[in-house]
Amino acid sequence: MVAEVEVPAGFVPQYALAFGAVDAPAVSVHAGNPLPVRTVRQAAGSVPLIGSTSASGTAGPFVPELGTPIRVTLTGSWSGVVELQRSIDGGATRVPLTAGGERWGRFTGNANEAVTDESEAGATYHLAIALQSGTLTYRVAQ
Repeated sequence: MVAEVEVPAGFVPQYALAFGAVDAPAVSVHAGNPLPVRTVRQAAGSVPLIGSTSASGTAGPFVPELGTPIRVTLTGSWSGVVELQRSIDGGATRVPLTAGGERWGRFTGNANEAVTDESEAGATYHLAIALQSGTLTYRVAQ
């Protein structure tokens, strides 16, 4: 049974919480139809950038979903520098992340950190890896 919400003072006698717009059917609140009080976030659909290397080089691209934090995870027994870089031209030009004018997303040891949040369509991320020794395992994901 569908009940219409009408002005003035329309209501729906129901045993569960429901909501609706003026002159629209009332809809029960449930997991698939939550109250519209906050954004319901779904798991990111981006494909993680995962790999392992014992040589210097560049890994990527990682293509993020917009509005979801990007997490960098670095593990292994390695020494060197790993830096997350951003590109807006498909990787031809990569620039380091900065915060307050200082480099950000630059690591010299194992890490598991949310680094940035992308809002521009078409941006990609790459790992610039400069290893001195060891083997690095990396994951860039959302």
